[in-house]
Amino acid sequence: MTATPSDPRPRLARQLAKHALGDLVAWAVALVMAVVMRFEFDYHKVDWTGLAIVVALVFVAQVMAGMGFGLYVGRWRYGSFEEVAALAKAVGVAAAISFAVDAVAVTPRLVPLSTPVIGGFIAIFLMSGIRYARRLDAERRMRPSTDAAERIVVFGAGEAGAQVVTAMLHDPDSPYLPVALLDDDLAKRNLRIMGVPVVGTRHRLAAVTAAYEAKAVLIAIPSADSSVVGQLSKLVDEIGLSVKVLPSHRELFGDTVSLSDIRDVTPADLLGRHEIKTDLSSIAGYLTGKRVMVTGAGGSIGSELCRQLHQFAPAELIMVDRDESALHAVKLIIDGRALLDTPDTVLLCIRSRSAVRELMLERRPDVVFHAAALKHLPMLEQYPAEAVLTNVQGTLNLLDAAAEAGVARFVNISTDKAADPISVLGYTKRLSERLTAWMSDQADGIYLSVRFGNVLGSRGSVLTSFQAQIAAGGPVTVTDAEVVRYFMTVEEAVELVIQAGGIGRGGEALVLDMGDPVRIDDVARFLVERAERPIDIVYTGLRPGEKLNEVLLGIGEVDYRPLHPLISHVSVPPLDPALLLLIDPTAPRPQIVASLKQATTRSADAGRMPPPRAYGDASGQPASGANGG
Repeated sequence: MTATPSDPRPRLARQLAKHALGDLVAWAVALVMAVVMRFEFDYHKVDWTGLAIVVALVFVAQVMAGMGFGLYVGRWRYGSFEEVAALAKAVGVAAAISFAVDAVAVTPRLVPLSTPVIGGFIAIFLMSGIRYARRLDAERRMRPSTDAAERIVVFGAGEAGAQVVTAMLHDPDSPYLPVALLDDDLAKRNLRIMGVPVVGTRHRLAAVTAAYEAKAVLIAIPSADSSVVGQLSKLVDEIGLSVKVLPSHRELFGDTVSLSDIRDVTPADLLGRHEIKTDLSSIAGYLTGKRVMVTGAGGSIGSELCRQLHQFAPAELIMVDRDESALHAVKLIIDGRALLDTPDTVLLCIRSRSAVRELMLERRPDVVFHAAALKHLPMLEQYPAEAVLTNVQGTLNLLDAAAEAGVARFVNISTDKAADPISVLGYTKRLSERLTAWMSDQADGIYLSVRFGNVLGSRGSVLTSFQAQIAAGGPVTVTDAEVVRYFMTVEEAVELVIQAGGIGRGGEALVLDMGDPVRIDDVARFLVERAERPIDIVYTGLRPGEKLNEVLLGIGEVDYRPLHPLISHVSVPPLDPALLLLIDPTAPRPQIVASLKQATTRSADAGRMPPPRAYGDASGQPASGANGG
């Protein structure tokens, strides 16, 4: 086959031949040195003819062995650990062959028997040295220009820090030039990565950035939670430099960090980065190979649920929503195509009892995640009847149909507004928790709820609202300067929801640990300070049904975490659906709200909370069957 002008094969062949030639020269030098040293530098004792024969023999053996181990066929990256390992094998084979021939086949010996052995060690040293020198030269030529690149100090000398420093120094067009590393681990104080030294801990940040004339600081710790990112960002802000960050582990696509992953700090980094350890085995056990249904699949929580559930290879993922555009969007996320002509997308409103029953009996899911709900607090204060029809009656429709269809596990997505509720949203979600607990006592499957707070980046969340107000020129509206809320990214919340679904027992509400509460005013000020133009903050006062301080656990609920450090198990008093007759959606608004409050607080045992369900002994080890089968 004739090579075309653009064919890289001739260039590769020349490059590999050059590598082989360098190895043969190293062998020749090594053997000469070995035999000369053997005779204590008395050149007259050397049998130069015999040495030439040995050199020729070693050449042939080295090339053959090198071809066999992939040295001269382009199998290994030049100078890599894999190539050096193959090099050592090839040298060993060549030395062994020359030793055997000299010891057995030739009389008298061509060279002393020690020559191939000593020569082999010298040869591997020389060959490795040649490769090291060439790699250093190549890396030097790949470094970004000191004039064009921004000098940056990297905080974090772990695996991610090493990867990002290497990426910077291996790209001539890199916008960043790493000049120093910082790490709080004192064991790394003498470490160098690609020649970049670790020069101290965070306490030396100001001095180091000044000494190295850095213009920015990169937080290269994907596992860092929001508190760590916040502390480091504050230190960088105080010295007037820009701060960059690497995304969290769950945001990174794969294990390798690249330059494209470096970005500015976002509010999500300061509010919603939590270190979450997931027991994948307990999750896969109830999802893999099962038929899984998600209601509200097109919403913020539902779409992320579908994305993460898809990774566990369910036998069927049934995505249900009343919004066809939302189903189109989530289908694109899952499959990259969205013709909406497959049975995994179902257009249905959960208010329709007959439609819900028909779907459940036809598809018979093993697991149901119920995320469909109306959630905007002020809107539901105006239209409580809509909240009743969707959040209460819709949930009951699903529960009844799930029980009839033999659903093994039903996970109701709740909210922190259900803990000591004072709003229509809180009342209706608390009722959904109690109805789910009631069904757990009636049906064969496991019926439970999962409760968490505000989700960053969801539609209508405070973060997206603030960003939209800033884009419009302001003002940013905050209800009260002292309002605090719990925050978690949608990815983190859903990951814990799926974990909770695997470890929860029937009749419980599993409450996710959202970290420390955050002042909404602080979020607003963070965004305003980074806006391109001055933005005012206006305080509007608390809205009807809104709390100053949200809680995740209600009065009488105990923070009990027997199985996961970020998941509390709370017993929920069941509520007989017959008591929902108290609520008339056609009644005037004040009457609906009053009946919701009455139904929420009513209990068959006069409001006494049942004791926590037993999970194990005092050591926290789960009892037999604690994972719900």
